[in-house]
Amino acid sequence: MSIKTISFALIACAGLAACGDTLGEQALGGAAVGAGAAAITSGSLAQGAAIGAAGNVAYCQLYPGRCN
Repeated sequence: MSIKTISFALIACAGLAACGDTLGEQALGGAAVGAGAAAITSGSLAQGAAIGAAGNVAYCQLYPGRCN
């Protein structure tokens, strides 16, 4: 793995610490984590970002008390 990939993944994983207060923040945080996971696994960054955004928004909407 390149240093760029590792750096991007670490930055993306930092998004796990903040779920987001608004729908946009939730989507952005999930997209960052999803893209980071895709970078680590050599997957599609766009697809990882889309899946991460959808997953984080869904989780935060279902469990708002756990997403602060």
